[in-house]
Amino acid sequence: MSETATAEVGGEQADSGNAEEPTAAPGVLRRLWARREWILVILGGLALAVALTWPTMRDPRHTVPGDIGDPALFAWQIAWGGHALLTDPWHLWDSNTFYPDTYSLAFTDTVLGYMPFGMIGSGMDDAVLRYNILYVLLHALAFIGAYALTRQLGAHPLGAAVAGIAWAFAPWRLAHAGHMNVISTGGIALSLAMIARGHGWSLRRGHRPERHSPWWALAGWLVAAWQITLGLAIGLPFAYVMIGLCLVVAGFYGWARWRRGRAPFGRRLLVADLAGGLVFGAATLYMGIAYSRIVELHPQADRGLNWTEMYSPPWRGLFIAPESSWLWGARHAGARADLMWPPEMALLAGVTLIALATVGLFVSVFRVRHRVLLALGVVVAVVLTLGATLPGNGDPGYLTLSKHLPGWAALRTPGRMTLWSSLLLAVLAAGAVSAFVAQAKSIAPWRSGVLARGKFVVLRLALLIPLVLVTVEGVNRTAHPEVLRYPAAMAAAQEPILVLPSGGSLEMSIMLWTTNGFPRIPNGVVTFVPAAQERIRSISQTFPDRTSIDVLRAYGIKSVVVLPEWLGGTPWAGVPDRPVDMLGITREQIDGAILYRLG
Repeated sequence: MSETATAEVGGEQADSGNAEEPTAAPGVLRRLWARREWILVILGGLALAVALTWPTMRDPRHTVPGDIGDPALFAWQIAWGGHALLTDPWHLWDSNTFYPDTYSLAFTDTVLGYMPFGMIGSGMDDAVLRYNILYVLLHALAFIGAYALTRQLGAHPLGAAVAGIAWAFAPWRLAHAGHMNVISTGGIALSLAMIARGHGWSLRRGHRPERHSPWWALAGWLVAAWQITLGLAIGLPFAYVMIGLCLVVAGFYGWARWRRGRAPFGRRLLVADLAGGLVFGAATLYMGIAYSRIVELHPQADRGLNWTEMYSPPWRGLFIAPESSWLWGARHAGARADLMWPPEMALLAGVTLIALATVGLFVSVFRVRHRVLLALGVVVAVVLTLGATLPGNGDPGYLTLSKHLPGWAALRTPGRMTLWSSLLLAVLAAGAVSAFVAQAKSIAPWRSGVLARGKFVVLRLALLIPLVLVTVEGVNRTAHPEVLRYPAAMAAAQEPILVLPSGGSLEMSIMLWTTNGFPRIPNGVVTFVPAAQERIRSISQTFPDRTSIDVLRAYGIKSVVVLPEWLGGTPWAGVPDRPVDMLGITREQIDGAILYRLG
């Protein structure tokens, strides 16, 4: 990429973002200033991410944000991916969990794109540390991506900063602190920014052919492809959005050739789009094939539309914050209690963001027709977010897409579509704040006397209010519990190992424990129960007896680790009191756990 392209990514005019400002400054100085802007944006994004996810980095080897369920699962996923890439990449999908099943990594949404980071470090402590670092970085990337997108669309740096914080740290995200696949969205905004930059397009100045850059377009498609590998829960709607954008651009391309007699952009940019689109399509297909394979092997994994109906949020959920919101959590407790499943139905994008976006419909640096299109996009996203709670049970709407678009039926939580409405709201808000900046700059203090100078200073300070408000709304009070301690009995056991009790959220911690060496285990938890796991769980309820031991040996199980402190209220509660005489196995107490060796 050229120096000029590097200096201008994400901004109309990298020195200020205001198209009305003079551009007579020497090119070298402008490029230096542009680079300084992006260095500050990256460093500021990292600082914001550390601060607004605090105390994630206070004890990153032993605690995780949210709860010890899903974070343990994703920490294991990333660690397994790194292990597989280093040892046997051809069997990446055949993880060490859900033994003896294959393709088990695809049993649930998978953050495949983070797995190269799993090659750094080893063991459980490093897996937890790695997860926490990525948790902070994904928030920083979301801020940087939204900043770059709104700058490219024509926003002033202040407007872009407001949009970046409002989107990256929106209250609704706090309900998904443990869902790394849901909050990993930075690649969406960043790829859109890069592709728009490559095509020389913005909301403020429209299409400018002189700013075409095939390399930026290609880079944007590659980032989009990487985003797809962070899970299809968010990636599949993104893929359909990109398909829709491609159809619009193709229509524009064809219309321009027919009406004007020439293409709107040259062959190099077209080749970059085709090459990038092929990579993006291949990544989507790769992920899709893996998950479709699971439905073939395990028909019970196919989710009916009743899941979508059950998890569809009511309209009032759009204005309710999750419990972990510092500003709104306690204030919205009563309203949240009326929601069937608050983690997927408390969808507040931010009071400040909604207010600024509303103002942005009427006062903005963006053109009126673009504001109207953004508003229509918000309406469509909100309709999809509400799922089956709309009149007609979401048909037409979310359920219509579930019936006709490949893969959409697997997206059982319509509320996650709120990321799209909040992104469009952020763009509208950026336009409004940029208009405020332009109005403040129209008062020239050096021309209008002392009174005007005072008014100018007050206005400049007032411009910081939206920035402060969206930051305050992003402050969390997310719990950061300690991960469960690794049982020493697992280190002494010969694999494959069955850990009892089996079932529930404890399974995610068991999966995390296996990052110490990756022994094969039949344990694991997803939204369905594989037949082999169901059989092992059922027969192990009478363990240790002759029948259960024979079946476990037939499956290849060498060891059984029993955790007495977790047995209460489970079908395995009586296991420690059962004799092992004459069964051909041994029993050993190790640091509060019991290890059975099946030989």
